[in-house]
Amino acid sequence: MAQIHHFEYGALTPTVSYILSVLGSLLGLTSAVRLRSAKTSGERFWWLTLAAVAIGATGIWSMHFVAMMGFDVDGTPIRYDIGLTVASAVIALVSVGVGLSIALLGRTASKIRILIGGILAGLGVAAMHYTGMAAMQLRGEIHYSGREVIASIAIAVVAATVALWLTLVVTKPIAIFISALVMGVAVNGMHFTGMLAMSVVPEAEFGSVEGATAAGLLVPVGAAVVFAIIGMGYALVSAPTEEDRAAAEYLRARIDTRHAQERAQAKTSAQVPFGGQPAGQQWQQPQPQPQQQQQQSGNRAGRTTLGDGSWTYRDRGRQ
Repeated sequence: MAQIHHFEYGALTPTVSYILSVLGSLLGLTSAVRLRSAKTSGERFWWLTLAAVAIGATGIWSMHFVAMMGFDVDGTPIRYDIGLTVASAVIALVSVGVGLSIALLGRTASKIRILIGGILAGLGVAAMHYTGMAAMQLRGEIHYSGREVIASIAIAVVAATVALWLTLVVTKPIAIFISALVMGVAVNGMHFTGMLAMSVVPEAEFGSVEGATAAGLLVPVGAAVVFAIIGMGYALVSAPTEEDRAAAEYLRARIDTRHAQERAQAKTSAQVPFGGQPAGQQWQQPQPQPQQQQQQSGNRAGRTTLGDGSWTYRDRGRQ
């Protein structure tokens, strides 16, 4: 058996892979919160896509790719089949997207939907992992231990099921952050368990090893991951929240009410004859008390198109 090194660059690759898995999980869970509050089918599709890209492509596949950069086998170079590498990324994205759609878009039987979505997503993540490992080209014959393979698949299914459950229940920022840390541990645990299942029998006359190097793939993959994270972060920050929408609706209602009052006052004034009411119909408006005069004076001082300028959105419950 050839000697296998899983941490060729020390703690660098597992640390970066864990950070990527946590960051992807964090963005995915936040997108899931927005999805649950979405009002239209277009908004739900948008947030579902972002959640699938964040968890599937960033949190799982990019973590797998970075961790594979620390993988090395004595006596042979390692190359990667580009077609299988791209296929593994697509499998991760689609499987997570299917699992999320099953768990988040239904109305009834949430536990059953989470279980079905978790099984499908977990099997898809396991398929992504072993497709990515099949993309490796080296001078030798690769074998897998059945026990570790089964364990890695079980971890993937459990982790995916827990992740889907979290997308349905977490709302607070601190809960989302802690959940992302746990999901990062699960994703990395599945990856390295699957890697332990691998062994290599060297073959001296295997021939040349063809394919792309990990360093050659690092630039395009790294650029794609960076732009994806920036884009998802911008989408989450710029999109209005439920409180933003409620505040805008409240302001619009205040403005409409004020304008309606002004139109009613203008209409009443237009009905009064020039020079005022006839002498027999004139009436004298009661003089306000000193306290009322002070209050009216204060109201006129802060009057805007919204009424008293001292109100805020948080005061809407007291109106």
